Amino acid sequence: MTGHILKTLSTREMALGPFDTGERPYQPIKDGDWKHWHLSRDANDIAWLLFDKQDASANVLSADVLEELDAVVSQLESDKPRALALRSIKASGFCMGADISEFKELTSEEDVVEKLTRAHEVVDRFEALPFTKVAIVHGACLGGGLELALCCDHRLAIAGAKLGFPEVQLGLHPGLGGTDRLTRLIDPIEAMTMMLTGKNAHDSKAKKLGLVDDVIQERHVEAAVRMAAEGELKQNGNGFRERLLTTRPARQLEVRQMRSKTFSKAPPKHYPAPQALIELWEEHGGQEKAMREAEVKSFAHLLTTEASRNLVRVFFLREKMKGMTRADAEPVRHVHVVGAGEMGGDIAGWCAFQGLRVSLFDMEPDKIAKAVKKLGDLCEKKHRSKGETRTILDNLIPDFENRGVSHADLVIEAVPEEAEIKHKVYAEAEPKLKKGAILATNTSSIPLESLQEGLKNPERLVGLHFFNPVASMPLVEVVKHDAIDEKTYDRARAFVGQIDRLPAPVATAPGFLVNRALTPYLVEAMVMLDEGIQAEAIDKVAEDFGMPMGPIELADQVGLDICLSVSDMLRERLDTDMPDSPAWLKQKVEEGKLGKKSGEGLYTWKDGKADKKDGVSSPPDDTLDRMLLPMLNACMACIREGVVADEETADGAMIFGTGFAPFRGGPMKYAHDRGFDAIRETLATLTDRYGRRFQPDPGWQG
Repeated sequence: MTGHILKTLSTREMALGPFDTGERPYQPIKDGDWKHWHLSRDANDIAWLLFDKQDASANVLSADVLEELDAVVSQLESDKPRALALRSIKASGFCMGADISEFKELTSEEDVVEKLTRAHEVVDRFEALPFTKVAIVHGACLGGGLELALCCDHRLAIAGAKLGFPEVQLGLHPGLGGTDRLTRLIDPIEAMTMMLTGKNAHDSKAKKLGLVDDVIQERHVEAAVRMAAEGELKQNGNGFRERLLTTRPARQLEVRQMRSKTFSKAPPKHYPAPQALIELWEEHGGQEKAMREAEVKSFAHLLTTEASRNLVRVFFLREKMKGMTRADAEPVRHVHVVGAGEMGGDIAGWCAFQGLRVSLFDMEPDKIAKAVKKLGDLCEKKHRSKGETRTILDNLIPDFENRGVSHADLVIEAVPEEAEIKHKVYAEAEPKLKKGAILATNTSSIPLESLQEGLKNPERLVGLHFFNPVASMPLVEVVKHDAIDEKTYDRARAFVGQIDRLPAPVATAPGFLVNRALTPYLVEAMVMLDEGIQAEAIDKVAEDFGMPMGPIELADQVGLDICLSVSDMLRERLDTDMPDSPAWLKQKVEEGKLGKKSGEGLYTWKDGKADKKDGVSSPPDDTLDRMLLPMLNACMACIREGVVADEETADGAMIFGTGFAPFRGGPMKYAHDRGFDAIRETLATLTDRYGRRFQPDPGWQG
């Protein structure tokens, strides 16, 4: 693997030339005080330019990196090699893109235009160097990193590389010439799809698109670069169809379909970047100079929008939560899951997918078989090869005797949400746990104080609350209680990072954070449904606000039985006037009409989608506030009570755990934008109108 090779070589060895530490004479070129670049020349007069951002685990294109690159270009202009190979020293990959932290320093469109214009000058000079340039890409090559690679004549991908433009996730589009270079290099429709969705192209897909010339192994890098220097490497370029698609009439025809597909998922009023990108290509596609000039202005405008500022904030929320997984703890190598129901089976499958050894126990063999099948489906969906799929499936071990309890580093209980059943699991499992093993519960709402009763070693119990569907929802609430050992908690958080998930540290409390905040939102939707307000109308109000789906559809997705159970528990344990669930809702649960998983709930489900009626009526004006403000009120209560440490963690948990409109920056960010006083006053008005369940939390007083 490339990462392994990179880790075994010293910086000095890599600075002397390609990843070949033989005895051939590589001559370092005097590179002054460069901190981020190393330049050398080999016996074939090929220059090797190595990217190594100082004091960083990953390369990013910061302002000082680009200024140094400008100096490197000056040297290469004065002392021209036969060819140039550009690559990264970092094990993490080629380049992660722009230095997002610098975005905060740019307060006006003029500031952005000035900085971006200067960056364009640097990469344009690099692109204009009068000799063959080859980018060797390993690992991640994203955003600005891919834009730099596009300035080369050739791109070679080391097996396992991934290339992409994720800027749309920040409310932006590429800004360093990528909109022009990509749409001229490959099929412009494929290029636009890549930028509009933010999806990565892995090595073989990148080759098929023409984004890279070939996918090679590390040992073949030097020979491939020599071929490029000798003009023997075929260069990708647009064919007749691609050139035809750059004509203005063809572009205008194509963008109609683009708008239809894109805006249904990313409405321009909430996410302006896709619309800006489509307009950019429609107006200037194929016109190099005009496209790049318009790109700078469009990027500058987008970066100063509220949507982009909030999405950049979400990026840093994610980074903060990733940082919580970096604990000095022994990694988990073997996970044992008790319970192969929908959640338990998916948790086991996801851990196996991430490369861990997983044993899965259930008293019903059919459930284990279903979990294995779902893992196979996940591998197909994630485009894993047959060999990779076999390895992943081999990681998941059906355990009909529950023997994995004795061998696992982490035992996760995922049985039904009843304390009595969970206590029986613990009574059987705890005596068999090996030294240092963790006992975790996937409870979604039961406080850990009650679950730890009867345990001889409650210090090893932790909550790991996953969200459904496990393979799509990035959040895991890591639940703490008074008796927990800090080493247990550290290892649990580190484990969440191991399986590529984001931890939300929370204190034990009824519903923890996410369910406590989400339940009043869902319950109020049920109350409005009971009042005769159309389900589709309720959902549309939430979707217009920016939620990925409305509360009625979400309740069906979660499962009406789970919604009912959690709301009953919160009503019992919290000092709240949350209304009782309507009798017709309880009747549905009794009849087994549980939502998506049973095919019928509040909606009828066909082919995995809710069957909604057309012709939505207009709901009352206060519909949004009735749903949304109880959620914000619960978030404030959790912050005030210390269930969650701060507003940022609350916002991150709600975005990554419920899909709360990312472009709004999270519920507490939205509350700040709207004003705490305004929130409190509206809650007071709703209290007068509908009852004490809307009573403003004392935290709004500041």
